[in-house]
Amino acid sequence: MRTATQRLRPALSRVSKRAALMLAAVAIAVFALPSTAMADDYFAWCPEAETTCQTGVSVSAPQGACETAPAAYHKTRVCVVYDGDYVYVYDGQADGYSGMAEIGTDNGSVHKRFCRNTTGFGTWVRCNFDWAESGEHRMWAGYLISYKEMPTEFLWAWDDK
Repeated sequence: MRTATQRLRPALSRVSKRAALMLAAVAIAVFALPSTAMADDYFAWCPEAETTCQTGVSVSAPQGACETAPAAYHKTRVCVVYDGDYVYVYDGQADGYSGMAEIGTDNGSVHKRFCRNTTGFGTWVRCNFDWAESGEHRMWAGYLISYKEMPTEFLWAWDDK
């Protein structure tokens, strides 16, 4: 007759194998997938201290003041809610590239803000930035080709909004 320990060994072996598999899966999820910060490192300027890059969240429609880049810049449309620091980006061309907005300012510690639309042609996304309302702000729109190439067109500037 087998002892209690002998009867438990196969069960303990199965449990420890499952635990090892679960730990391996967690390790893969934690270390193999990019973090949020890494995921938003999509352009060469993103790692710089005076730059912030966001991938927008999908929304059904924009708000605020809007302008559209010319066809050479893939008809990317950008809208800004000045007092909420929201930027909306519309992907205006079915080409596989992300629509992009760039906001530049000389005040504060962050001088460049990028908002990327990865949801595809005909969709809107929203980025939520935090900028000082004082001073001049400049808006560009375009598309992201690669980590080092993002053609943009100047759209407009505003002060103290």
